[in-house]
Amino acid sequence: MPMLDAYIPEGALTAEAEDRLLAELTDLLITHEGADPTNPLVRSIAWVFLHRPAAVYVAGAREVEPHYRFIASVPEGQFDAERRQAMVEGITAAVLDAEAGAYERDPMRVWVFTPEIPEGTWGGAGRVITLADIATFATGDPELGRRYAEQRLADRRGNAAVV
Repeated sequence: MPMLDAYIPEGALTAEAEDRLLAELTDLLITHEGADPTNPLVRSIAWVFLHRPAAVYVAGAREVEPHYRFIASVPEGQFDAERRQAMVEGITAAVLDAEAGAYERDPMRVWVFTPEIPEGTWGGAGRVITLADIATFATGDPELGRRYAEQRLADRRGNAAVV
């Protein structure tokens, strides 16, 4: 159940480039969470929220070139160092590609944050959603979902999984 908050200044990209970018970022988010981006069930719970900052200031001055911020939130256990690095690299490259040369290709204008939401604190549909719930939804198999979640959380926390 990945969520992406995309902060893209108005007019930074063409409407078509922005639509393509947000579709590509959805695929990146799903892939680097460890799921299949072609799975319609998984896609149905991958949400992107587009935010439009009125202005971005750097060192106290209004910037003229667009600056971007992305917050890719996933349930605890879904990211590891490799997935985080791939997410940051992928988003940065996709944004700079979407600009299509309209601005200097400067990765310092793209910031990506990859927080994990602690187990038991992700809420939706009026209830707390666990990693096992999400894995079960994606796979359709409660036992597989439970085992997957236990292993990912054990890996994250440095414990042995109880399978």
